[in-house]
Amino acid sequence: MFKAQQSNSTIGSGFSLLGLIYHATVRELRKSHGNAVIGLLLNMLQVVILVFTFYIMFGVLGLRGSAVRGDFLLYIMSGIFLFLTHTKAMSAVFGAEGPTSAMMKHAPMTTAISISAAALSALYIQLLSMIVVLYLYHAAFTPITIYDWVGAMGMVFLSWFTGAAIGMVLLAAKPWAPDVVRVIHQIYSRANMIASGKMFLANTLPHKMLVLFNWNPLFHTIDQARGFTFINYNPHFSSWHYALYVGLALMMIGLMGEFYTRQYASVSWGAKR
Repeated sequence: MFKAQQSNSTIGSGFSLLGLIYHATVRELRKSHGNAVIGLLLNMLQVVILVFTFYIMFGVLGLRGSAVRGDFLLYIMSGIFLFLTHTKAMSAVFGAEGPTSAMMKHAPMTTAISISAAALSALYIQLLSMIVVLYLYHAAFTPITIYDWVGAMGMVFLSWFTGAAIGMVLLAAKPWAPDVVRVIHQIYSRANMIASGKMFLANTLPHKMLVLFNWNPLFHTIDQARGFTFINYNPHFSSWHYALYVGLALMMIGLMGEFYTRQYASVSWGAKR
């Protein structure tokens, strides 16, 4: 009598799954701060601090001449936004609840839902912060023009996807070597402060420097995003196709690894996290 009625149809099951992902995403968003507005403001503050820091750094180091012709702050923000979206997505998926979590004791909950919710919550808060910061800059300081906003937004989503894919691989490997994987996660996150290419343009790099960054999918998405953002920049040494293929490959590896790892789930893993 008290059993919840569930639809056995494909459409009904699909809507039920989407509902679970929605509620799990809201729960993930509430983890950072109970007040949604304050959580958004804190994330916006992080963005503003990073933009301000790089603005001063470019001025002190005399790197403003290496930027693309156009709005200098928009040039900085085009790198910061994608860097944060990529890094936050990776960290969110890496920290998603696994098969031994207490939440998995509830029948409808699965690891796929928790991973999806973690990735979507990171995307939501970064998109909202990006839109609000750009609007405030456009309305309060100077009007901005984005040459191809559809392509630029596509690079934001691609940065998020590649970050989630890398986080998926790390999540699958974490139970087997938690300390090692955690160090790899930290090294990659710190290395991307430089390796992401948000401080320079790929077209201005000599070949011996280009090969040091060309492996990074985030380097490609940031450079391509600047090509879509500024009419005066045409990226020649980066490709969004590379980032997409790397993201798809890593996502498949991560999904297979997570499925394999889940077969050996143990409560003792909770002590290793």
